[in-house]
Amino acid sequence: MLNPEFLISFLFASFIIAIAPGPSNAFLMAQTFTHGKTAGMQSALGFALGGVVHTIFAVIGLSAILKASETAYTAVQYLGAGYLAYLGIMTFKATLTNINDEHSEGDNSTPSKSSKNVTFQAMMTEVLNPKVALFFIAFIPQFVDTSLDTSTTVQLALFGLLYPILAFPVDCVYVYGGDKIAGYFRSHPQAPIWIDRISAAIFIALAVNLLL
Repeated sequence: MLNPEFLISFLFASFIIAIAPGPSNAFLMAQTFTHGKTAGMQSALGFALGGVVHTIFAVIGLSAILKASETAYTAVQYLGAGYLAYLGIMTFKATLTNINDEHSEGDNSTPSKSSKNVTFQAMMTEVLNPKVALFFIAFIPQFVDTSLDTSTTVQLALFGLLYPILAFPVDCVYVYGGDKIAGYFRSHPQAPIWIDRISAAIFIALAVNLLL
């Protein structure tokens, strides 16, 4: 169904892209530092689901609209930046609440509300990133072989689904490493608060990066 040579080239290029540090990795690390390994894994799943959504968009042509329309691109760009900024603000706000809870209960092991929808947050972060949409319509078509009997649409869909499948285990490695680093800091009484605040700053930085 796919050209074997093109498939090998695609897998190699996708692996290099997946391991290269970027905004998605920063988001994964922020969630892992803030809420732990489980939240990091949920974020990785969310990014994979976001990749599936972008594949659907690319196949039906919505991503092409973003490429052709500056207005549509800008609108999605600002929505994505606004969403990331919102996550940053809410994460920072949660640190203020945690301080009060720490004083009143002495135990903040219960997951915060912001940690309960991590998969959805990661998925929406991916979906509302127009740069990812352009990646799918600029990168994946290079590996489509028009000489095959398999239609271009089917090839686009298969390559588009292969990327998040390949990227997911790479993201999990980032999460595992991030959790090991965070584990050291969590052993210090005030560290969790500052980890959360650093995570909030990362979200804000990602929002700014999206607008650049």
